[in-house]
Amino acid sequence: MQPGDGRVTPNFCMAALRGEPLVVYGDGRQTRSFCYITDLIEGVVRLAKREARGAAVVNIGNPKEFTIVDLAQMISQIAGVPLKVVNADLPPDDPARRRPAIGLARSLLGWEPKVALRDGLALTLEYFRAAPGVSEVPASRI
Repeated sequence: MQPGDGRVTPNFCMAALRGEPLVVYGDGRQTRSFCYITDLIEGVVRLAKREARGAAVVNIGNPKEFTIVDLAQMISQIAGVPLKVVNADLPPDDPARRRPAIGLARSLLGWEPKVALRDGLALTLEYFRAAPGVSEVPASRI
């Protein structure tokens, strides 16, 4: 993820680190599932090493769902900044729920995610802290 790529995690992390409001589209009750990069890589590597046995779609992701509001609160807590939210109109094509079904990854690959959202967000905030354009927020607050 890149700081300005438009996805919710980088947007929230960068805003929190800059002390800016987090923009929540709609009421924030839509859910998303977040998978930390090390878990994703492990799943893809296991899939790549698996002997091909016909075509199948194997979802690699984390099936635990969190609302966008939950994500905003968690990032603010980890960053040690007060939660400031600005609501914006929900795009018309925004899904209410995104959650991968990983049953095939579990059965074929013996894989499932291990990194908890809170732990992954703490690491992600450290990563974004080093990104250009982030104001100086003391490291002790992460």
